[in-house]
Amino acid sequence: MRLAIPLLAALSALTSGGCVSSEASPEVLHQHHTIDYIEFTVRDLPEAKRFYTEAFGWSFTDYGPEYAGIQRPGGGEVGGMHQAAELRIGGPLVVLYSSDLEASVQAVVAAGGEIVKEPFGFPGGRRFHFLDPSGNELAVWGEAQGAGAGE
Repeated sequence: MRLAIPLLAALSALTSGGCVSSEASPEVLHQHHTIDYIEFTVRDLPEAKRFYTEAFGWSFTDYGPEYAGIQRPGGGEVGGMHQAAELRIGGPLVVLYSSDLEASVQAVVAAGGEIVKEPFGFPGGRRFHFLDPSGNELAVWGEAQGAGAGE
């Protein structure tokens, strides 16, 4: 299972307050089709932020009352927390980065994946969600392309 090691490294980096790779160039923030972000659902966002700040020293960027980005020391985000009444089945949402979101949608479908959330805009870009053949939900995001793409 090739994703296990990078995912464990990403989770370890989140809990230790570090980066996945200390050798990564600060200029290279995103790499095409790599794990880029881990998102999980919480029932009480202010309480979750309090807990992770106290337990691990995490800091956050608020994007409204129901979402907070988890900040990487030195800049950038490594994940986020979304407040919802129901927790996501299966744990965190693994989010990949794509330099060409539409091509990634086509590649997922061609490989046998099922799009469960069509591409949608959010502050900073666009993303879509898909199920792999085993039923695991992942997401892919890309930077906004053109006016209004992130809205």
